[in-house]
Amino acid sequence: ASAPSRAATPATTAPPAAAPRFTAKTERVTAADLPHSWRPGCPVGPGDLRLLRLAYWDFAGEPRVGEIIVHRDVAADVTAVFRRLFAARFPIRRLALVDEYGGSDDRSMAADNTSAFNCRKAVASGPPAWSQHAYGRAIDVNPVENPYLFGGRVLPPEGAAYRDRDDERPGMAV
Repeated sequence: ASAPSRAATPATTAPPAAAPRFTAKTERVTAADLPHSWRPGCPVGPGDLRLLRLAYWDFAGEPRVGEIIVHRDVAADVTAVFRRLFAARFPIRRLALVDEYGGSDDRSMAADNTSAFNCRKAVASGPPAWSQHAYGRAIDVNPVENPYLFGGRVLPPEGAAYRDRDDERPGMAV
């Protein structure tokens, strides 16, 4: 006699974890929210700016939520760009307000912080003029991996190793 056949029982497995989803929230700001990056005399007032709380991937591949201030007219476009960066799992080192660095672009860039609004003059030759950052219309993404080159200088200096744009590494805009 043969052994009774047993029906195969499926192995029990946990359902796959839901993939992290992109999140975004837009809020108004006041002067009190911008203690170091805004002052009277700036080309835009707090009413023209928006705080974006955006999901992003850090360099360890973990999802995070950070903050950035931009002009209200570009808030939807910036959110759309960050949605695409999130979908592509593009790594961002930090996404924090420049106010967390006392309004210092040098300190923010040295920390590889992605930021936008800061009421400051442009780093350029010629007469002083407002930077596009002073309008909330420019963003520095991973400034160490994507340094600003000006007159032979690398800003921030920590970005010197990334001058060669052919040597592609995570976090570089190529």
